[in-house]
Amino acid sequence: MNTRHFVLVLAAFAASLAAYAGRIVTDSVQSQVLGATVKYNIYLPNGFADSKKYPIVYLLHGLSDDYRAWRDKGHMQEVADELIESGEACEMIIVMPNAGGPDTHNTWNGYFNMPGWNYEDFFFQEFIPIVEKKYHAVGDKGHRAVMGLSMGGGGSTVYCQRHPDMFSSCYAMSAWLDNQSNNVGPGQQKDKLYYVCEAVKNHSALAFIENADDESKKQLRTVKWFFDCGDDDFLFDLNVRLHQLMRNARIKDELRIRNGVHNWEYWHQALRMALPFASRNFSR
Repeated sequence: MNTRHFVLVLAAFAASLAAYAGRIVTDSVQSQVLGATVKYNIYLPNGFADSKKYPIVYLLHGLSDDYRAWRDKGHMQEVADELIESGEACEMIIVMPNAGGPDTHNTWNGYFNMPGWNYEDFFFQEFIPIVEKKYHAVGDKGHRAVMGLSMGGGGSTVYCQRHPDMFSSCYAMSAWLDNQSNNVGPGQQKDKLYYVCEAVKNHSALAFIENADDESKKQLRTVKWFFDCGDDDFLFDLNVRLHQLMRNARIKDELRIRNGVHNWEYWHQALRMALPFASRNFSR
């Protein structure tokens, strides 16, 4: 192949990739529960149309980040475009809600209810219904998944534990699942970081499994679970422990331990497994 021919082939390939590009839209919800405007980013697949219903993924960020993190740091659009184009993932909408910010001492972070910030109530009572109606989600358990990293990984896990009727699957990356041992130190001052650390402790994913009755375990078996954590991640032990508790409770899950730490390189690669996992477990 001569140089000119190679350049033409490369240009054609690049054009074909561009033709399948989705887009990310920034939107917001005015919350009565929180008394605040909550921004979010949403990925819409190529050719998004009002006449079609889509499965939906809620993609949650970590402590000290916000709704822009997965777009700007995780490069999720290029991952979603590639996976949908290749057929590894189905067409879906992906929602990245805001639940924090970098000034953790003075900005609310977290996905749980805590004094002055009832985020879980907002998420299920306001956010899900508004977003799914506006962006034409199918809107049932079989076509809804949740995933996230660190604080968002713990949030994803606990949301599925507490609302197993709402989600078909959960993919938790480097998940912050408990704070009994102060994995994240809140300090002595009762500021907003203190409250999110207490909320993670009070919503322990480990304690939930340890205390689950037979009916709860039966409901948890209706969710597909995947835990993905680096071998040098400071939250490694929590993720392994939850896997052990799930196995003892006969709740099937997958645990993936890869070489890595608590960083965006790890989560960017995790997303390449997470979106196909959600896609495989949507109802057909």
